[in-house]
Amino acid sequence: MSYVYRVEGSIAHAQPSSAGPWDPHLQHGGAPASLIAWAVERMPMREPMQVARMTFDFLRPIPVAPLEITIDVQREGRKIQVCNVTLSHEGQACVRATVLKIRQAPTELPEHVLDEQVILPGPEQGREEKVRFRDYEQFASGVTLRSVRGSFAELGPGAVWFRAHRDIIAGESITPLMRAAMTGDFCNGVSSELDFSQWTFINADLTISLARMPVGEWILLDAQSWLGDQGAGLAFAKLGDERGYFGRAIQTLVIEPRAR
Repeated sequence: MSYVYRVEGSIAHAQPSSAGPWDPHLQHGGAPASLIAWAVERMPMREPMQVARMTFDFLRPIPVAPLEITIDVQREGRKIQVCNVTLSHEGQACVRATVLKIRQAPTELPEHVLDEQVILPGPEQGREEKVRFRDYEQFASGVTLRSVRGSFAELGPGAVWFRAHRDIIAGESITPLMRAAMTGDFCNGVSSELDFSQWTFINADLTISLARMPVGEWILLDAQSWLGDQGAGLAFAKLGDERGYFGRAIQTLVIEPRAR
């Protein structure tokens, strides 16, 4: 399928290409995260604003099925806008996101204040990787990965450039914000400390904070994981593009050994 969702009005029809690595009938978190980013960028605003934070709570497994998109503006001010975005299936909320926007105001900063530069190799120097955990179509099959430190298949911290090459929304361009939202949900995969065949480490949420809006098609995920001894953990990353680092992503993990 050449796209992940077909949107008709307020309904997003998920395609098989939205599936994650855990179950062919359940979506990868990067798919609804990018869908919500798309919906947020289309919202009317009283003042020009940019997204500064997106927090996604994955309330229950997200089926590969139609999702209703609802948006509720909580605060509409001159300097900030706060809204809730909910994706529901058959009346049950599956994902609820809180999005913070701040006003856009070009600011001349002191000369010493610059983007932190990415000193890792760029995507053109990276090693291309294929991510396929199961024998069915997955969201990750629509993404090009170029590793520049570690590897998606190796345990431990890693740094990987991501570029979506399959349309997220049928007939719509993929924006840099959608790319960042999608990429952030790969933190636990890029920085896994556990063998995928022996453990599950599904994220219950995802928060992306942005100092500026990303640019371009390639997003760098420079990630690592911290695991606790009571079944919880964190996966987090610096997010960069070819201009420099622009944000951070963090996931809360639910860690369980696979049933034997």
